[in-house]
Amino acid sequence: MIEAGKEQRRSAPILSVAGLKKYFPIRKGLFRKTVGNVLALDGVSFSVNEGETLGLVGESGCGKTTTGRTLLHLVKPTEGTVLFRQMPVGEMLRKDPAGVRRKMQIIFQDPYGSLNPRMNVRDIVGEAVRYHGIARGKDADGYVADILEQCGLRPEHRFRYPHEFSGGQRQRIGIARALAVKPEFVVCDEPVSALDVSIQSQVLNLLCDLRERLDLTYLFISHDLSVIRYISDRVAVMYLGKIVELAPKKAFFAAPLHPYAEALLSAIPVPDPVKQRKRIILEGDVPSPVSPPSGCRFHTRCAHVMDRCRHEEPALLDGGSGHFVACFLHHEEGGGTV
Repeated sequence: MIEAGKEQRRSAPILSVAGLKKYFPIRKGLFRKTVGNVLALDGVSFSVNEGETLGLVGESGCGKTTTGRTLLHLVKPTEGTVLFRQMPVGEMLRKDPAGVRRKMQIIFQDPYGSLNPRMNVRDIVGEAVRYHGIARGKDADGYVADILEQCGLRPEHRFRYPHEFSGGQRQRIGIARALAVKPEFVVCDEPVSALDVSIQSQVLNLLCDLRERLDLTYLFISHDLSVIRYISDRVAVMYLGKIVELAPKKAFFAAPLHPYAEALLSAIPVPDPVKQRKRIILEGDVPSPVSPPSGCRFHTRCAHVMDRCRHEEPALLDGGSGHFVACFLHHEEGGGTV
């Protein structure tokens, strides 16, 4: 019965995103006139089911981090809607900003720059605990100690400062800070990319354990498909401000549909000297997000490009069993949108 309840929650979206856009203006001259825009996000739509981990993967500069920050309105969206439990996040922030910040948290990529060097761990983790009224005084001190233990640190660590810890320990402090306010949804913005490989596995196991124990939902951002494969339930592939493929993990790694996703998977090393994987080398550079190509944004680097790819933009359609792809090679009449 418990497992059935979990599966039912996983099928219900906790977060829904539709037509999300974020343009950063380019200003020049004495009067800082806007002469163009960086199209960081240009029509992103997806949902995250309760209790699952959605992995968001793509090259550097494709808009992954901007997506995570825009969902939380740390960066104000240019256009589009973000619904948390069917309520617009922007409207929720106007009515109850503290309540939204408590429900939706972020773990930052840089374990060094995301912690205040002048505050000890007790204050770093306990500041939000006291602000939201979760605990005060001695109770708050004990609460912080418990959270640190859950994240693999010792209670006495709360009296130390960030410079006294290793990179892995600092990231655990960042995780403790995010989880201290008992959030429901957490954006993990490349939380292991700055860590050694041996420490990466420890932090990933910690995140998996905390997800099950605290019933959390993650949007996990990474450029490493091996990490995405380990922690995610579904995978979304991003290219130049757009999602080009969205699928369950098993289906994606067994048979990716988009040519860009195929190229990404071909770059994963195979830990077996006997087996060989055919490497797909993409030609050309990633186009500028200031003036992206017309039609399909990947057509300038695609080996399967057709004439319509240069003029028509493929929608993200369901190719079957919840495997969405934005590619004319796999589009059929009647495919459902994401």
